[in-house]
Amino acid sequence: MSPIEKIKSHLQNDPLIRRVLRNSGYLFSSNTISSALGVIQGILVVRLLGDAGFGLLTIVMDFPSNVNRLLSFRMSEVTVKYMGEALAQNDKGRAASLVKGIGLTEAVTSMAAYLVLFLLSVWGARTFASDITIAPLFRFYGLFLLANLVYETSVGVLQAFDHFKKVALANFYQSIALTILIGLAFILHWDIFGILAAYLIGKAVAGFIITGYALHDLKDKLGRGWTRAPLNLVSEWRSIWGFAFSTNLNGTVNLFARDNIRLYLAALLSTSAVGYFALASRLINLVMTPLEPFIWPTYAEITRTIAQRQWAATRKLLKQVSAIGATWTLLAGGGLAAIGWWLIPFMYGNDMAPAYPCFLILLVGYGIANIANWNRPLLLALGRPNYPLIVSAITGAIEIALIFLFVPSGGYLLGAAVVSGYFAVSILITVLQGLSILKREEAVA
Repeated sequence: MSPIEKIKSHLQNDPLIRRVLRNSGYLFSSNTISSALGVIQGILVVRLLGDAGFGLLTIVMDFPSNVNRLLSFRMSEVTVKYMGEALAQNDKGRAASLVKGIGLTEAVTSMAAYLVLFLLSVWGARTFASDITIAPLFRFYGLFLLANLVYETSVGVLQAFDHFKKVALANFYQSIALTILIGLAFILHWDIFGILAAYLIGKAVAGFIITGYALHDLKDKLGRGWTRAPLNLVSEWRSIWGFAFSTNLNGTVNLFARDNIRLYLAALLSTSAVGYFALASRLINLVMTPLEPFIWPTYAEITRTIAQRQWAATRKLLKQVSAIGATWTLLAGGGLAAIGWWLIPFMYGNDMAPAYPCFLILLVGYGIANIANWNRPLLLALGRPNYPLIVSAITGAIEIALIFLFVPSGGYLLGAAVVSGYFAVSILITVLQGLSILKREEAVA
C-alpha cells in the first residue's frame, strides 16, 4: 500500500478527523474562493486609491471594526459551548433558552458598540487620520454593527447544529457581491466613500444570510415556539456570562496586541506605512484563511472528546490538524515568499514593493499560528479559558511597549518583527501549557 493510500485509509477510518475535514472542507472551499476574489478586490482597490489612499481606507475600516471587537463577547464560542452541551443532552428547552439569552445580549452590545463608535469617531479621525473630516466615514462604515446585530450568535447556532456548509455559503455570497461592487467602483472611479459602501453592503449580505439560516434551523430543530422559552430554564447564567466575559477579555487583548497594529502605525508613522503593512497582512491572509476553517470544527470535536474523556483521541486529532497546517503553510507561504518580490510590484504597482519584506517577517509568526491553530480551543475545551488570556496579556503588553518605543525610529518593518515575535512566543507558551494539562489528564485516566 502506497503512502497516499495509507493516509487515505487512515482518514476514512477515523470519524473524528473525518468530521473535521468534512466541515472544514465546506469552509475551506468558501474561504479559498473568497481569498482568490479578495486578491482581485485588493488589486483594484490599491490601484484605484494608491498606497496612501489604501492606507487611509484601512484606517477607516479598522477603527469601527476594533470598536466592535472591544465590546464583542465572541458569542459564537459561548453558543457552541453551552448550546452544544444542551443539544448533546437532547434538552431542547434549555438550548432555546440559551440561544435566546445569548442573542439578546449580543444585540444589546452591538447597538452599544455603534453608540461608542459614534461618540469616538471625531477623536479617532484626529488621532489616526489627522483629519476630523474623516469622522463621518467612520460612522458610515460602522453601520455594519447594526446590520450584524446577532451575527456571532447565528454563526454559533449553525456550528452547534453542525451546519458549517451554510456558513460557507454565506461567506461565498458575500465575496461574490463584494467583488462585483469593487469592480464597479474601479470602472466608475469611485472615491473612498464608494469603496466603503461596497464593503458595508458585503458585510450586510453575510449578516442577513447567516441570521436567516440560523433562524430557520432553530425553528426546524427546536420548534416554532423556541422564542417563548423562558430564560429561567437555565440556572447557570452567571457562569455563562463569566465565560463570555473571559472571551471578551481575550478579544480585547487580541485587539490591542494584534488587531490594532495598523492604527498604531497610523498614529506613529504615515498612511503609506499603514498601506504597506495592510497589503502584507492581506498576503498573509492567503496563507491563514484556508486553514481558519479548521479551528472551529476542531474546537467542536475537541470539546466532544474531552467531555467523553477520550484523551488519546484528542491528542491524535491535534497532531493531524498540525500536520495539515504545516503542509499548507510550507506550500502557500513558501510559494509567496519565493515569488513575492516580483508579484507585488506586478499586481499592485511599484509603489507597493515595500510590502514584500514586511510579508516575509510576518510569515514567521503567523506560520507558527497556522501550525498550532488549536492552541486556544484546546484550553477552552479543557476549562482553562483564562490561561491564554493571561499569556496574551503579558506578551501583548511587552509587544505594545516595544512598538511605541522603537517603531517611530525603526519603521514599519520593525513593527512587523515585533508582531511576529508576539505570535511566536504567546502561541508556543499556550501550546506547551495545553499539552501539559492534556498529558496529566491522560495519565490520571
